[in-house]
Amino acid sequence: MEADGFFYAPDPSSQLACAIAGNIAMNSGGAHCLKYGVTTNNLLGVTIVLMDGSVIEIGGGHLDAGGLDLLGVICGSEGQLGVVTEATLRILHKPEGARPVLMGFDSSEVAGACVSDIIKAGVLPVAIEFMDRPCIEVCEAFAKAGYPMCEALLIVEVEGSNLEIDEQLDLIKAIARTHNPVELREAKSADEAARIWLGRKSAFGAMGQINDYMCLDGTIPVSELPYVLRRIGELSKQYGLDVGNVFHAGDGNMHPLILYNANIPGQLETCEALGAEILKLCVEVGGCLTGEHGVGVEKRDLMLVQYTPSDLEAQMAVKDVFDPAWLLNPAKVFPLKSSEKRRTA
Repeated sequence: MEADGFFYAPDPSSQLACAIAGNIAMNSGGAHCLKYGVTTNNLLGVTIVLMDGSVIEIGGGHLDAGGLDLLGVICGSEGQLGVVTEATLRILHKPEGARPVLMGFDSSEVAGACVSDIIKAGVLPVAIEFMDRPCIEVCEAFAKAGYPMCEALLIVEVEGSNLEIDEQLDLIKAIARTHNPVELREAKSADEAARIWLGRKSAFGAMGQINDYMCLDGTIPVSELPYVLRRIGELSKQYGLDVGNVFHAGDGNMHPLILYNANIPGQLETCEALGAEILKLCVEVGGCLTGEHGVGVEKRDLMLVQYTPSDLEAQMAVKDVFDPAWLLNPAKVFPLKSSEKRRTA
């Protein structure tokens, strides 16, 4: 496919370990989702096996097939409705070229404000990635990508013809300069571009070498980035646990990494409590509990923070139709008391 000039747009950071079926279950995104959307924007159809053994096909060979949007219900349903066995994906022509620019800033809040200004200017980069100082230090020690030792950095990539790339990057760099960056580095070769991305793509593995961590997945409006980053810093001090921030800044999909020591009694519980506060903060500013990792078990009892009981009742009624006995992925997604009542009815 790549040799013929085509590509599949969603690119989760865990792409070396994840599978398309899992991406569909969680509606995964990735660094390039700002321009191309997440899985649901690139999924044309699925073949799905229901709990009673029946096999149905949903969607087709093009986006927005007629009838009820059952494909939108399936994508992101976390294995609650059926088992996807086949998928038809949207394949795109590769752009002529792509080029990233790396920006370093004196604070996370300033970097967040820069992201907001880029989006407000109407520029559509293919990716805007954020890393704060704890992540920068760990990733640089691990990958030796040549990152500046600053409080926060952004990786902004645009694509198109050389002329389009130059015009977009000129505007992005002009916006960045209004925020007094400590470093502003545009890739001049494929090797330099690869090095800029090297640290970011190594982030989770690099962090795992030095600490136990819990990776969160709250999503917020981009305009709230400066405030949310400041509040995460305050909550980190309040709970006594460090937090490293690395995330898809362009669409507000945050991945705070809460560092803790599993061998110290009570630290896991403290970590979970801090994680809950950060996710509540995401909802408070107009965001949601998950962008691509799903609700699963960890966030199921936080669903009432985002949804009313009536909202959840409507969602559970959909599962009733597909899986009346609640046998698929039981005890996940919905508050345990509510789901167990249905499962044992």
